[in-house]
Amino acid sequence: MRLQLSLYPGLLLTVFGLCPSMTIGPKEGWRVFNSAQDADGRCICTVVAPEQGLCSRDAKSRQLRQLLEKEMKEKMDELKPLIPVLEQYKMDAALISQFKEEIRNLSLVLAGIQEELGAYDYDELYQRVLRLDSRLRSCMGKLTCGKLMKITGPVTVKTSGTRFGAWMTDPLAATRNNRIWYMDSYTSSKIVREFKNVEDFVSGVVSRTYSLPFKWEGTNHLVYNGSLYYNKYQSNIIVKYSFDTGSVLAQRALEFAGFHNMYPYTWGGYSDIDVMADELGMWVVYATNQNAGNVVISQIDPDTLQVLKTWNTEYSKRNAGESFMICGTLYITNSHLSGAKVYYAYSTKTSTYEYIDIPFHNQYFHISMLEYNARERALYAWNNGHQVVFNVTLFHVITTEDDS
Repeated sequence: MRLQLSLYPGLLLTVFGLCPSMTIGPKEGWRVFNSAQDADGRCICTVVAPEQGLCSRDAKSRQLRQLLEKEMKEKMDELKPLIPVLEQYKMDAALISQFKEEIRNLSLVLAGIQEELGAYDYDELYQRVLRLDSRLRSCMGKLTCGKLMKITGPVTVKTSGTRFGAWMTDPLAATRNNRIWYMDSYTSSKIVREFKNVEDFVSGVVSRTYSLPFKWEGTNHLVYNGSLYYNKYQSNIIVKYSFDTGSVLAQRALEFAGFHNMYPYTWGGYSDIDVMADELGMWVVYATNQNAGNVVISQIDPDTLQVLKTWNTEYSKRNAGESFMICGTLYITNSHLSGAKVYYAYSTKTSTYEYIDIPFHNQYFHISMLEYNARERALYAWNNGHQVVFNVTLFHVITTEDDS
């Protein structure tokens, strides 16, 4: 006879022998699950196991389970802080994967650029750059002239020198030529300092020093196409001095022009004669008895200093703070002190004037030099011992090749 025994977990004892000797009473917590007897009444097999729930009632077992639960809880508490770490790791892994993809794409783009550049030799690339530069200059040429709309700034480049002086760059110099010339004081000096660039100017590294043959008056000098133009001391003579040769190339008296504080700007300083330049050439601004001390504008030849044409305005030179030319129009400020503004504009193209109101920030309260640089589209100023730059905004009318 085959016996099929379903043994519960926790089976403790299987006995082969006589049933009476192996019987365990229920009071001990054990029960008989199955047994078989032969014809003589002998026990062939008896299986006994603990009653269900006995282990759960055992104190030691309960204590063991509690200890296990406590240990598992402690382990879980230790692992909980790692959850955000794992989440961050997943995010970082995704980000790294994204970066790898972007690098692969960038590599493809760079490979494409390299392949394209490889199709041209150096000379051809250089010619393409020249053609592009020519087109850019042609486009800029159509923006050369416009009407002054706004003055912003200033940007302080350096603080140096006395209260009065002049500093400038050459508007006709090549793009890479950024030399700066510096002339401290308004009289009794002949020393001009040259700096290679604005960095050297700020740090005070002088590249060359020139000693002029004549002292200057005022602060309204001009560097133009490699030469310095200035008013000779105690005269109405304009001097052209070459930096390359260190010699005077030309000098000419400005007929009837007042000098030596006869008709200066409001701040004085022998600022009677103002040499300037714009997109249309060289100019000189002064006053004469014949024009009742009012501003006179003359366009002059840069080589011979000969007067080409003259315009008489009705604005008193002594009431002008400073002036500058942009595109053939003379702009005059009403003061050299705080609160100054561009107040008057005279067009040499139409020989007409208008009163305007364009404010600008006189940061250091006393301007003794204000000159326009057409190459940089900026106003250079000497503001109470500070060398500053103003940006200008012009209103342009753009012409095209199709325009008649």
